[in-house]
Amino acid sequence: MSLDFLTPVDDTVLGVASLLPKQVIGKSIQVHTEKQGFPELKEVRLAIIGVQESRNSYYPVMEYDMDAFRREFYQLYPGNWSVNIADLGDLPSGETTEDTYHALSAICSYLKQINVIPIVLGGSQDLTVALYRSFSEHNQWVNIVSVDNRFDFSQEEELISGRSYMSEIIMETPSKLYNFTNIGYQSYLIAQEELDLMDKLFFEAYRLGHVLDQPQTTEPVFREADIVSFDMKVLSGVASGNYPNGMPNGIDSRTICALARYAGISDKVSMLGCFDLSNALIFHKLLAQIVWYFVEGVHCRFDEYPVATSQGFTRYTVQMSDRELVFFKSNKSQRWWMELTKESYLYNKRKTNALISCTHQDYQDACNDILPDRWWKASKRS
Repeated sequence: MSLDFLTPVDDTVLGVASLLPKQVIGKSIQVHTEKQGFPELKEVRLAIIGVQESRNSYYPVMEYDMDAFRREFYQLYPGNWSVNIADLGDLPSGETTEDTYHALSAICSYLKQINVIPIVLGGSQDLTVALYRSFSEHNQWVNIVSVDNRFDFSQEEELISGRSYMSEIIMETPSKLYNFTNIGYQSYLIAQEELDLMDKLFFEAYRLGHVLDQPQTTEPVFREADIVSFDMKVLSGVASGNYPNGMPNGIDSRTICALARYAGISDKVSMLGCFDLSNALIFHKLLAQIVWYFVEGVHCRFDEYPVATSQGFTRYTVQMSDRELVFFKSNKSQRWWMELTKESYLYNKRKTNALISCTHQDYQDACNDILPDRWWKASKRS
């Protein structure tokens, strides 16, 4: 079984957890231990996996102390959750990085098949390739959302590293990447050629300032995602515990937790990765809270995917100067979608419709004869 690659959680962590109050997460989480083996996953919804693979990191990455994270996470109090969590232990580095990718991809693929969401922590962000392959190997289209201060396209001649893993995904044949969205990029870290490529492929990107000013506008992006990948170098220096390779500007601790909750709320997100982690004590605490907010989001899911607008939705038709747009608002979650109609030029009587998540502002823009950018890019990708 693919889970056999994983090593159990250290007994010292379990010893500390045994001294905690009975209400904390550490007393209810199911743990892979040396003595008892793997927990029963039948009722588990989320599974934590530690990974130390960082040989393809662009920067030197210290081995992350997963046990320090566990001590912080285990002592948090859960919300009124109806989701069960398991800690499956750690994945050691393989003989080569490809060995690690293969093992992690197999683990994630297995968990996805039994409807368990893997939360992958540690290592460098090129491990996103392994998460992607767990989809593509089953011939599934994939939407990736990366919270990062860079796009991570190829730098010079490197095809795959912590700074260029997206090139590997884009160039894979056949590519099953449908959409890639970056949240939090900083313009002075991005080459013009990378911006041009994003435009050419009709991918989406949100600048750091926009994310800090209006984090709620990123929620529809997470609603479309299959994989969410956090590069923790996106944090400001203070929030990351002064990560050695961190930046003076970046996402603050409050906003990163909000983004994690948006990712959890998405009915479509089935994998979360947090990479390039700092070993500062304040960061262990922050990462524990990021995971907490993701779990909180999963608990609060609305079960609206796939979207069925035949009931529980209000339809709005907007007549613009050059086209008609149809919007739907959920009566349950109050969230918005817009309809994308794909017309065949060879058989103009045949139409197929798709729904794209959006904001109320997109609806208001359409009412003011402004075509929403998300609609335009989605139509070009189609």
